[in-house]
Amino acid sequence: MKTILLKLRSLFSKDSHLHGELQFPIRYKLLLITSVVLLVSMSGIIFLASYFFRKDSEVRVKENNIKINEILSLKVKSDLHSMKQDIHITASAILRSPGSANVIAKELFEEDQNFLLIGAYDVSLNPKFEALNDEFLQKYDYQKSEVKGLLKNIQPKLKKSFGGTTVIWNASPHFRHPILCLSFPLSESKDTHTILVTLVKLDSLLDAFQTSGPVETFLVSEDGSVLAHPDAKVVLSGINLNDLPIVERMKKSTVDNGQFRYEAKDGVSYLGSFKKLGLGGVGVISQVREAKIFEEVNNIQKRNVYILIVSLALSFIVVYVFAKSLSTPILKLVDASEEIRRGNYHIELHATTHDEIGTLTKSFVSMGRGLEEREKLKDSFGRFVNQDIAELAAKGRLSIGGQRKYCTIFFSDIRSFTAISEKLQPEEVVEFLNQYMTEMVKCVQETGGTVDKFIGDAIMATWGALRDSKQHAKSSIEAALRMRDKLIEFNKGRGTVKKPIIQIGCGINTGYVIAGQIGSADKMEYTVIGDSVNLASRVESLNKETHTDILITETTYQEIKSDYHVLSMGEIELKGKSKAQKVYAVLGRKSDPDYPKNLSELQKLVGITVAKKGKK
Repeated sequence: MKTILLKLRSLFSKDSHLHGELQFPIRYKLLLITSVVLLVSMSGIIFLASYFFRKDSEVRVKENNIKINEILSLKVKSDLHSMKQDIHITASAILRSPGSANVIAKELFEEDQNFLLIGAYDVSLNPKFEALNDEFLQKYDYQKSEVKGLLKNIQPKLKKSFGGTTVIWNASPHFRHPILCLSFPLSESKDTHTILVTLVKLDSLLDAFQTSGPVETFLVSEDGSVLAHPDAKVVLSGINLNDLPIVERMKKSTVDNGQFRYEAKDGVSYLGSFKKLGLGGVGVISQVREAKIFEEVNNIQKRNVYILIVSLALSFIVVYVFAKSLSTPILKLVDASEEIRRGNYHIELHATTHDEIGTLTKSFVSMGRGLEEREKLKDSFGRFVNQDIAELAAKGRLSIGGQRKYCTIFFSDIRSFTAISEKLQPEEVVEFLNQYMTEMVKCVQETGGTVDKFIGDAIMATWGALRDSKQHAKSSIEAALRMRDKLIEFNKGRGTVKKPIIQIGCGINTGYVIAGQIGSADKMEYTVIGDSVNLASRVESLNKETHTDILITETTYQEIKSDYHVLSMGEIELKGKSKAQKVYAVLGRKSDPDYPKNLSELQKLVGITVAKKGKK
């Protein structure tokens, strides 16, 4: 669709030039009317459908929250009443037969191993009887002192039960397992001076709150602490949720259930509901993220938008096909312009009319031929200078001057080239150099480098000067190692006068240079200049003295030391430098297990012969 719009925009602009009085062509009207009608109608449908679906989803979630709360509240209330009934029956039996307390309590503990403690206490919280589940203590490695210490600490909470209320409290933070503390009066009518207290493991309650789907449910006590939660870690932490709006609303509510939308402290919006159990101030809360509810609504809305886009595209195609019968000559010019944009300048287009369109067609063909000649010239020019420079020059983006760049400079030179040239005819020297340069230049280009110039048998190249690169130093070392490999391959089968074995030296330095066009307004050359360039050239010449093939400076070494094995050649005095420079010989890649391990292996690999001392 984007291509069609571009073509039509070009088409309309051409119409305004060719026919000044026709500012609003019919195909433009067709496209405009079609797109407006489709856009308005389908956008309205999408908006209304999304709105009503959103409302329906919200109602369904609220209803679901209420149902979940009702079911869970009945389940929890039933469990708590059952628990109270078991404790009440056991405690009554013990109080009637104090001598059988241990036997009766043991029966309860054997029947339900989740009980940790049951006890009856007077108004001073002195135990009338107190039974601990020894098997529970032993199984979970608890001490009786821990339990007694807990009961002592929560005496103010337990005393509330003497007023006739049931106290439900999360004792989990004092233990390593989710444990509930439950206290209630022994008898509401006969004996209000005795309360029953139990500590029980929360496994059954926690299982009830393991709900699936986006809804999160939990049980909170009268003071806002979590009693049951899908995540047992929350229960163990004893976290208090008084700052949660739904908990605050439940505590203040005069009715036993409710629901509303609220925003948590983290900025996330929820739909929540609560249900009070009517027992110990405990309530069940369910909440679901608003974003999760409306996720499918948003997906449907996106799909509807895609349908709108497809419909618009199809309508454009239909109208475009119809409009083509009205403007075939112009559309042919549009297609031809697209071919030129793709680089196909040789177009087969003939004028079929003798009006302005015919004249435009002839001019268009002539323009294509001119662009073809220009492209050929650029391609030829790129063979004499770097292709990237040729491209910039063709676009008129090269000018005299330069800019400061941090890059890597490379120099290479053939060892004993003068002696080799003396034994060959000029034509043979040129042929040999062309073969050699072709292989070496490939290494530069494959690693993203730019060949700056050829200086006789020497090559100067840069990385990061013409095109920015964060890995320019590493790329230059990679190019040099590829040159080494290529040269070893190149030298196979050589060793005669006409085909001498070639050895090269490479010098690499990283630093700041001035990169740009150097010369006059009539003749310019893109190059880099500066002390960093001179240092790279000086380092290259050191290969002969150090009997190596690739030398790098300290700045380059700092950039690549984690990726390549190098050998320090010490500090060497260089011409033009007041201070001795550290240089390193590159042995190979750290990822290459077969790299030369020392200088001797390197010399053997590249064929460097070192004359023994005392011999000339």
